[in-house]
Amino acid sequence: MRLFKIMAVSVLITGMLYGCSAPSEAQGTPPAPEVSVATPIVEQVVDWDEFTGRFEAPQSVEVRARVGGYIQAVHFRDGQYVRKGQLLFTLDPRPAQAALASARAQAAQAEAQVALARSELERAESLVAIQAISQAEADQKRAALRTAEASVAAAQAAVRSRQLDVEFTRVTAPISGRVSDRRVDAGNLVGGGSSAADVLTTIVASSPIHFVFEASEAVLLRYQREARDGTSAPIRIRLQDETGFRWTGTVDFSDNVVDTASGTIRLRAVVANGDGFLKPGLFGQARVAGAAPYQALLVPDAAVATDQSRRVVYVVDAENKVVARPVELGPLSDGLRVIRSGIESTDRVIVNGQLRARPGQPVTPKVVEIERTPTDAQAPVTRAPPAATATPAGALSQRR
Repeated sequence: MRLFKIMAVSVLITGMLYGCSAPSEAQGTPPAPEVSVATPIVEQVVDWDEFTGRFEAPQSVEVRARVGGYIQAVHFRDGQYVRKGQLLFTLDPRPAQAALASARAQAAQAEAQVALARSELERAESLVAIQAISQAEADQKRAALRTAEASVAAAQAAVRSRQLDVEFTRVTAPISGRVSDRRVDAGNLVGGGSSAADVLTTIVASSPIHFVFEASEAVLLRYQREARDGTSAPIRIRLQDETGFRWTGTVDFSDNVVDTASGTIRLRAVVANGDGFLKPGLFGQARVAGAAPYQALLVPDAAVATDQSRRVVYVVDAENKVVARPVELGPLSDGLRVIRSGIESTDRVIVNGQLRARPGQPVTPKVVEIERTPTDAQAPVTRAPPAATATPAGALSQRR
């Protein structure tokens, strides 16, 4: 009886094991993993070198009085836009007017001396004709006339100088631009007439405005060769609270010497600023076109994998097998990576599911579309490497 029970239990266990193994054998080879594939986007892009710089005013003036005196009135509001020649300050003109009147009186006196000297010379010449006086006395009268005429010229110069002093009691704007606040109120005594005179206010011109940044020697050489062809490098700038590069301009100046310590040079761009929104001193991040537009293939940056020391992209061939393609990478463009070489526009690139893909193994491809994440509403731009690793100047020969 006991033996019968043992045999029954053995048969039951064997049946259970057979029931568990039968479905697995029926399933056969597991299905190929599913991956998302897409063909690269083909479009024209521009490589941009990226810099950080600061806005500077094309003109900046410290307003000082040309003559000293008491401030009589202030004729502007703090921070307003002023035009060249607009009245800013008025100094008490009475001392200057009194000096002008004195200079005019001295000029009149000198003119009277000229008239007297001229009359004496005429009489002396008539007396010399009848030999009533010597020629030496006539020469003395002629010299006296010349001295009196010189005194008139000096007096007239003094009058013009005093007239300028009267004009200088009206302090006007030397340039058009945005004025700062007044540094001196009405009723204060200020010095004038020198670089050490009191600063009354400052004016900065900001339309257009300059953007100044440092660039590497390689970037400088590339820009100089491009400028030699008659074109200026375009630039786009964004402020610290902006996501898009909305400010545009052109590079118009490079310094005359490269800094031997850092290997960089100062460059300047001119940026339109009609509404005066940009202020001197603001920081900005700039992109300068490093090459002419060219056709490029773009794939999601996440589709690029690292295989030891090389970068690869997984593609699905005609037999739905995974193939690893070594690629040469370019910069980013709106979240997509520029592929310079290694794939074709018709390749099916794996954009999702790379962890399930193994080279040589079959997969089940699911076709999707590549989505962009634009960061600049004006045009597609790319993020280039830093200036220290920018494309060498020889790359200019590849431009078209």
